[in-house]
Amino acid sequence: MEYTPISPFMRPISHAHLRVIERAEASVPGKPVNKWQLLRELSKAQAAFGVSERDLTVLQGLLSFFPDDALGGNAEMVVFPSNKAICERLNGMPCSTMRRHLARLVDAGLLIRRDSPNGKRYVRKHGEDRVAFGFDLSPLYCRSEEVARAAEVVRAAEDRVRRLREVVSLMRRDLAALAEFGEEIQPGLGLWDQLRHTAAVIARALRRKLTLEDLSAHRANLEACLDQARNVIDGPETEEMNTNDARFERHHHNSNKDSIDFEPALEKGKGAADVRENDMEAPVADVEEAGTRPLPKIPLHLVIASCPSLKTFYQGEVRHWHQLFDAACHVRPAMGISASAWEEAQCFMGPEQASIVVVAMLERFADIRSPGGYLRALTSKAAAGEFSCGPMVMALMSQRTAA
Repeated sequence: MEYTPISPFMRPISHAHLRVIERAEASVPGKPVNKWQLLRELSKAQAAFGVSERDLTVLQGLLSFFPDDALGGNAEMVVFPSNKAICERLNGMPCSTMRRHLARLVDAGLLIRRDSPNGKRYVRKHGEDRVAFGFDLSPLYCRSEEVARAAEVVRAAEDRVRRLREVVSLMRRDLAALAEFGEEIQPGLGLWDQLRHTAAVIARALRRKLTLEDLSAHRANLEACLDQARNVIDGPETEEMNTNDARFERHHHNSNKDSIDFEPALEKGKGAADVRENDMEAPVADVEEAGTRPLPKIPLHLVIASCPSLKTFYQGEVRHWHQLFDAACHVRPAMGISASAWEEAQCFMGPEQASIVVVAMLERFADIRSPGGYLRALTSKAAAGEFSCGPMVMALMSQRTAA
């Protein structure tokens, strides 16, 4: 028959509990750990250790009885409050509830019971020696590195969800815009109603908290819908229509020569003062209103054709606006544009138009003295309602045609 050791107070001790005790006694890290920081890390990784928020509330109460802020060093990590004191510290939690959560912390290997012969919790001194009976926090301290690693895994997963959610949101906007554009150039197709319905369904889904699997499924669905819409829009008849539109737009912008140039005062060799990022005050506008700005009217394929340098620095495919946004995010740091300038540009131009500006600047990068200051200057114009990215693209197209 298997022998099950028991504590002096007749509590059964599992073999897993014994292994926790042996690990706590054998491998104690030498570096002290802040107990509250460790509790925050454990809160982030609580699912990995099988504990609940209520369990952590009880653990927080126990940690409050430990006199130092740091666990470790040469300090003994045994706390010995009575059940009544613990419940009072926990704002009157019932004793039976508190004991149940304590048992779960012990089973999770985060605490060890150090029972006295009579089951009481106290400290006894024999000269310079000190013996404490109560709850030993050593396992929590010994597993601090494990807790930190588990918390980092959780944060990485949350970051993946956040980034994927942003991509899905941009793709949904792309799909809604393509449906409207397709209705204009090829009216009457039932496809556009289907795409609008899909975009609306995903918009409602994004109001909820979605898992990584849910977001991945929405992304796959959106990619299929975007490819379907793009294949219809980029058909032979539509391509001819887009070419005519582009030719008409180029003729319209060429009628005002000043509007197609990049900002002369911000380029090299123009005789104007250097505009630096910190010399310009950030524009102020209604962020909510800027976030609802519609997609640019200029066709995406025209932007890509006007900015061939983008393919040198970004190897990904760019067939939709969210892909152009990803490309702009990729090249922006290498161009010396700060994160704050990029965020302001997105706020007042919209992410799609800001992306067009960045890739257009990349095409003329050698002529721009301060890319960050240049972008801030255009952001100020956009905040005042005096900027459109169309002339920039048409200027680049005109140069390529002339060459």
